[in-house]
Amino acid sequence: MINPGFWDDQARAQEVTQTVTSLKERIETFNELFSTLEDFEVLLDLGEEEDDGQLAGEAEAALKELHKLVADMELQVMLSGPYDGSNAIVSMHAGAGGTEAQDWVEMLLRMYTRWAENRRFKVNIMDLLPGDEAGVKSVTFGVSGQNAYGYLRSEKGVHRLVRISPFDAAGRRHTSFASVDVLPEVQDDLDVEINPEDLKIDTYRSGGAGGQHVNKTDSAVRITHLPTGIVVQCQNERSQLSNRTTAMKLLKAKLIDLEMRKRESELAEMRGDQQEIAWGSQIRSYVFHPYSLVKDHRTGFEMGNVDAVMDGDIDDFITAYLREQAKKGF
Repeated sequence: MINPGFWDDQARAQEVTQTVTSLKERIETFNELFSTLEDFEVLLDLGEEEDDGQLAGEAEAALKELHKLVADMELQVMLSGPYDGSNAIVSMHAGAGGTEAQDWVEMLLRMYTRWAENRRFKVNIMDLLPGDEAGVKSVTFGVSGQNAYGYLRSEKGVHRLVRISPFDAAGRRHTSFASVDVLPEVQDDLDVEINPEDLKIDTYRSGGAGGQHVNKTDSAVRITHLPTGIVVQCQNERSQLSNRTTAMKLLKAKLIDLEMRKRESELAEMRGDQQEIAWGSQIRSYVFHPYSLVKDHRTGFEMGNVDAVMDGDIDDFITAYLREQAKKGF
């Protein structure tokens, strides 16, 4: 970083700076862990010599902090996949249920946004289709931050909501579904072969509230990858060129995800695992009525405070999933 001309290439400089920050955080976490361990050992020695209630309280607090630091360090070790350190691209779609399901997508969007804000990650909406009356039919957004994909890959699957619908005048209980897909953001210099002849590129006018320029010009871009049938689109950037660049980034991410799922499927088959990959299956239920409970069906982890979860408190679900995957070797 101190070399002359380091900042001439802004993209490369930003990538190196992000790597340096990540390495510094790991070193600081280890040093803090080691220091806390030493403090705890001193308090234990003093506690054995003196019958002091205050020392016992300090030792208990140090032990709790030690457990937290060890858990954080363990989580860093589990985030060792080839793309875990990357930014994430999240796509969500409403299932059957009309307005109720579309409202559920908007609730999940808020949940992930709050989670990202708590981690000081940046959220960028790439494409959003509003609901007919309320909520969101579909949305694609990027989450930028160290290990964003590593954390959020635990969220891939179908999320189920059970509650008394605010859109039902009779006050009946409804069940709604929303699918969540998570992809790693691919670096521009990553070698992903895409034949231009395999692409069908369409432009169209952006929908929704976006100002005169967005609504009156064909700035939105839709790209179809003919060999796989993968379709990506972007309409939230200012220009057609920017939308096309973002759409190509989405396409690269989807092609890499397709390859990753093939490898996971092959690995599961070799191990004799007959269970389906989590994608496309119900992974978690959020029950607001007749009781309050959020349960992950893959790990069995559950939490009774639904409001806290909807405010972005999902770290325990993420950690439980990563532990489960580490046991399987994924």
